Amino acid sequence: MAKKKISRKELLKAPDEFQTISSKGVNFFNDHVKEFKFFGIGLAVIAVGYLAVFGYITHVNKKGLEAYNTAYDILAGSDKPDIPDEEKAKAEKLFQEVINEYSFSKAALLAYPQIGHLKFSQKQYEDAIVSYEKFADKVKGDKEYSALNDLALAANFEAKGNLEKSIGILSALVGSPDTPFRETAMYNLARVYRQNKQDDKAKETLKAFVSEYTSSPFLPMAKARL
Repeated sequence: MAKKKISRKELLKAPDEFQTISSKGVNFFNDHVKEFKFFGIGLAVIAVGYLAVFGYITHVNKKGLEAYNTAYDILAGSDKPDIPDEEKAKAEKLFQEVINEYSFSKAALLAYPQIGHLKFSQKQYEDAIVSYEKFADKVKGDKEYSALNDLALAANFEAKGNLEKSIGILSALVGSPDTPFRETAMYNLARVYRQNKQDDKAKETLKAFVSEYTSSPFLPMAKARL
């Protein structure tokens, strides 16, 4: 079958169209050059702003972590079984500094439970609970942090003598099968039930524990209490 002959006009059509489109593009740019300049300046301002914020956050994280590590080292570096109160006070002051002065740092988040633990170790349960509750507000949605924090809160309420509150927190943890640290929560719940003179519930909880956690390190003690 013979190929259709393409005329010279048709051959020149595509390049002409390209030139036309190119010309329109150049004309559009020339007509809107001021807008493009402002757009470019806007991008530059956004970029500078981003770099400034990024640099600030990096600086805050660094300074916050330094203060946090200094406080942590005071506690971890002690070779005494009971850390002196003045050392605890010094560490607490530094942790509080992280929260107050470097609140945007990642270390600030972890300073709350550290203060809570220090308060708990000094039997200042009300202050410890306040610190743990502040931490709870900041880690909503994080199952592991939330579960650990709830265990700490339950221990504080137990030590304070508010056993019903402790039972409520631990029961909520046990009632969620996918909750991290559920094993510890269940074992502790049985103990608090027993302290609260709810022996039947304590025994029921221990039976469930023995059935569910057959390889738990707490298993021998749970069986001994049945």
